[in-house]
Amino acid sequence: MELLGHHQDQRVGVFVDTQNLYHSARDYYERNVNFESLLRFAVGGRRLVRATAYVVEKEGDTSAWPFIYKLSTIGYRVRRMYLTVKETGEGGRPIYEGNWDMGIAADMVRLMPYLDVVVLGSGDGDFVEILEVLMERGIRVEVIAFRETTAQRLIDAVDRFVHLPEIPNPFMEPKNTER
Repeated sequence: MELLGHHQDQRVGVFVDTQNLYHSARDYYERNVNFESLLRFAVGGRRLVRATAYVVEKEGDTSAWPFIYKLSTIGYRVRRMYLTVKETGEGGRPIYEGNWDMGIAADMVRLMPYLDVVVLGSGDGDFVEILEVLMERGIRVEVIAFRETTAQRLIDAVDRFVHLPEIPNPFMEPKNTER
């Protein structure tokens, strides 16, 4: 039985803003997203054209490398960006910025001729305009994100919204900690 809107011949592109989902999972569930389950659910038996995970990291910090490697081994093309100093806050403390929104939108446009479905892993309302353009071109748009941190206008705009904790195995198993 196919889900409404799912057909096995559909060509799917998956675009995941890892920072957006990481912070929501940590802040609301104290867990880490299972990006492998997310990808499996997003594709849902359809034809995957490309899955891209967008990562922001601090220059010289290697702590994200195992995560980046894992993403690449489970089927994501990983795009990386270094944080930049946006401004200096109180006490001279740097305020960093790393935002993939324009890169994600550009990748969606680049792949538009080859996709029937776009799945966005982010709750950021800034994507509404580009997603509406895709839908005007006949592309089905689905979002998988956390309801708590997803802009209502994003939910209202897309063909399908899925609350990430409702997919099978949405979170990584917690690491065993000795007490």
